[in-house]
Amino acid sequence: MSRYILPVSVFGTVFGCAVLLKNHVTGGRCSSKATITGKTVVITGANTGIGKGTAQELATRGGRIIMGCRDMEKCEAAAKEIRGNTLNPHVYACHLDLASMKSIREFAEIIKKKEQRVDVLINNAGVMRCPAWKTEDGFDMQFGVNHLGHFLLTNLLLDKLKESAPSRVINLASLAHIVGKIDFEDLNWEKKKFDTKQAYCQSKLANVLFTRELAKRLQGTGVTVNAVHPGVVATELGRHTGLHQSKFSSSVLSPFFSLLVKSPELGAQPIVYLAVSEEMEGVTGCYYDVMTEKEPAPQALDEEVACKLWEVSSRLVGLEEEGQASMSNPPAESQSKAAQTDPAQKHGQNLGAAVSAVGL
Repeated sequence: MSRYILPVSVFGTVFGCAVLLKNHVTGGRCSSKATITGKTVVITGANTGIGKGTAQELATRGGRIIMGCRDMEKCEAAAKEIRGNTLNPHVYACHLDLASMKSIREFAEIIKKKEQRVDVLINNAGVMRCPAWKTEDGFDMQFGVNHLGHFLLTNLLLDKLKESAPSRVINLASLAHIVGKIDFEDLNWEKKKFDTKQAYCQSKLANVLFTRELAKRLQGTGVTVNAVHPGVVATELGRHTGLHQSKFSSSVLSPFFSLLVKSPELGAQPIVYLAVSEEMEGVTGCYYDVMTEKEPAPQALDEEVACKLWEVSSRLVGLEEEGQASMSNPPAESQSKAAQTDPAQKHGQNLGAAVSAVGL
């Protein structure tokens, strides 16, 4: 028996250290017991992962939950599951494709017409390190979904958020923003060789810059906005990284990976904290690493870049500079000509005009 003591002790020590490290990394659960009965929460990408975990937690706290998702079959199934688990009947699925400006506008119109209020907007959906895909409107998929899609949605719902004040906007960022760079000369990877990692980092940096600029523009309205890195969470977000595609990573690294990575339920806790915690009342323009406020990367603090990104983004998604209202539709003749233009060419023209307009 004595020959087994040392191996067992070593294994026990390693396992115990891994558990302690995991508890430290996860940051624990939201300590606030606040309920949100009577409040409406809009969550993007809520049919799986962190979004689904957040939807369930906030439904448990009594909220009216609107789940905006691209795959309605999965969204309906998730909403039904959450209703059953929480006994909260006010959990709804609604179609939202963040890779389509048209879909975003349609979703926003439904919310504005059917919902009396929007107390919390959680911009959770995202894509990570996908191939060089383009959105319906010709944008780089990661920049288009992670930043431009949520930029447009948030602006379209601002009036409803202001009417519901005090209200909160929460943007899902990432630690990856620290190596991000906003390339105004080629935001959509049309001139340089596509780098899926850098494209992701750029989109996450854009999330933090957007958060800080929006907070400035919303001062005095009662609407707060903060960004959060939820930690490393086991979700479908990393399906394009190829982490578990080799036998070595699947058989050797996977067990240790699972010990150190959060479940979606724990990954949702930082978002829940920002959404309901009494401590967050009036706090705005901040970046949180899990549930701890931290200073973001230096490039995320550049106010000039944040302002320029806002102006470029506003033009790219078709919003007017003043009032964040939708721009009037072009004449029928112009629409006809635009329809005949190649999407990538049309997008390139729009981007060039937007960048030129802000003097870049």
